Amino acid sequence: MIDLNDKIVLVTGGSRGIGAASVRKIVAAGGRAIVHFGSNKAAAETLAEEVGPDSVHLIQADLRFVDQTERLWQDALAWCGHIDVLVNNAGIYEVCSPDWELDEWLAGWERTLRINLVSAAQLCRSAVAHFRERGGGIIVNVSSRAAHRGDDFLHQQYGASKAGMLALNRSIARSCAKENILAYGVAPGFVDTDMASGVIAERGREELGKMYPTGKIIPPEEVASVIVFLASGIAPQTTGNTIDLSGGADVR
Repeated sequence: MIDLNDKIVLVTGGSRGIGAASVRKIVAAGGRAIVHFGSNKAAAETLAEEVGPDSVHLIQADLRFVDQTERLWQDALAWCGHIDVLVNNAGIYEVCSPDWELDEWLAGWERTLRINLVSAAQLCRSAVAHFRERGGGIIVNVSSRAAHRGDDFLHQQYGASKAGMLALNRSIARSCAKENILAYGVAPGFVDTDMASGVIAERGREELGKMYPTGKIIPPEEVASVIVFLASGIAPQTTGNTIDLSGGADVR
């Protein structure tokens, strides 16, 4: 069984979906979680009651803004005085059509890149500095199958943001392993969460499942299990790698 040994884990986008599933598993493995949420305070509070209020700390921040992202890190650090693991999970999946007017199209790209990639890089920057002072730490960046294969015509910015996360992750791993700072990527296909609900409703869960040799889309708990395994640090020689969760559809 994975044992997180009272580790403090900051999970962005932690109130729902993959983030909430990860928080549940972090607490079950003996860790404590700092749950970042953007706007859904009710979901965050419900999760805290479920896993035990003493095991989590809730922080609201809008990752569109540099100052709020900085405040998130500082507030998270203040809870227990240190952070052992950063899980960059927060993200958006929005339509951004190249057929739109230029200003609207650029705004869509900038919003997605800011939330999905630049805020994650900003938190990684703070985490690496903190981990250097503490003699090590772990970063897990939640990317996507789209990082490898791209996305559709209306979500090009999403695929680009997720590919950027993996490049960020690999750069940190290559540069910081000697300081016991480990960095991993997780790249799932369609996960059965609110973020994918529109696509699931449009195409159907069974039809989407046909994309994968396993015949089903990925449950968030399975992604969370991989995140918790990586957060444990029991396989340091795997730093820099990306674990795909695509039911055998993408075998590299």
